[in-house]
Amino acid sequence: MRSTAGIDGAHVTAVLARALRVRGVDVPIGCELACTEALALVGLSDERRLVAAARQALIRRPADFDAFDDAVEAVLVGRRGAVLAVPEPPVLRIALRHDADDGDADRDASAARDDPPSPEDLTLRWSAVEVLRHADLAHLSAEERTEAHALISQLRTTGPWRTSRRLRPDRSARRGRLDVRRPIAGALRTGGEVPRPVRRTPRLTPRRVVVLVDVSGAMEPYARALLRFAHALTSARRRVEVFAVGTRLTRLTRALSTHDPDVALDGATAAIADWSGGTRLGDALATFNARWGVRGMARGAVVVILSDGWDRGDPADIAEQMARLHRVTHRLIWVNPLAAAAGFAPRAAGMAAALPHLDDLREGHSVASLEALAALLADL
Repeated sequence: MRSTAGIDGAHVTAVLARALRVRGVDVPIGCELACTEALALVGLSDERRLVAAARQALIRRPADFDAFDDAVEAVLVGRRGAVLAVPEPPVLRIALRHDADDGDADRDASAARDDPPSPEDLTLRWSAVEVLRHADLAHLSAEERTEAHALISQLRTTGPWRTSRRLRPDRSARRGRLDVRRPIAGALRTGGEVPRPVRRTPRLTPRRVVVLVDVSGAMEPYARALLRFAHALTSARRRVEVFAVGTRLTRLTRALSTHDPDVALDGATAAIADWSGGTRLGDALATFNARWGVRGMARGAVVVILSDGWDRGDPADIAEQMARLHRVTHRLIWVNPLAAAAGFAPRAAGMAAALPHLDDLREGHSVASLEALAALLADL
């Protein structure tokens, strides 16, 4: 361990990010870049300012604050009396390599012959697909957006599930209702000898999932990708309902019922009369609750709202309708693409009004965040 003399903010950021990842905290590369810039501004001489800047840049969820404090104690606090101490950086020659063509491969082979590798050489490889998975959907080029949509269309999830009132025979169950008919039928085949008793346990059946996608102008950079995600859910499992939310509520379940994602997306956008318009979340939620939700569609269902929370209406209406919806649903999840930003807080009136009634608040800005949402649904 040594003091900060000769150590720059990039090395401190890399050490902190590695310590956070060991503790299970997801630290995107964008957060590392922001932390490096922040440390360049505040400097490394004041530990209090350094830690505050690093926490603001690297931590995106309040639940990770404890892990950050542990990482700071393990990495940045050195000998007693030292303001800051970090591990000595290793001396490595780093060769960054991507998926090279034949010409690049020939040049790399020639360079390897001229300069043979040593035990201290370190080769870092990156994947274009992996970079694309974590990129913000709003900042992609047209070609990258097409590839991201293809990745989203490949998402598959079979959950969530619920226990049904119907029972099924389960030979491995030790508890449950005794199946009388099956042992009697077996005794008739074996000349009166009663076989091992069989019990009946509840079946598992798909739980309904309701997806509400905000298609307002503020959500336009994400709306098509989120509709792709809704189509992937519809194609992978039964009992999925999809609605578009703008200045009105539009049901898209029938338009998304085809297996071709491009045809489904074209049909959905054609059915939405207020695409890229305003947002009246309170009115749309009131319509959903009155016509479908509270009357049965949302009862016991998992409701997923994909929106940034900006609304032109009265926030009190959103709070009232979210409270009604939360009382009848099994799980109420809000996916906000803006939640991935450093220092995110629910400042939008609609988001702040809905927050007390949510079970989960998730990110939805990238392919990786949508994959995490699909995994959450599968685990429910």
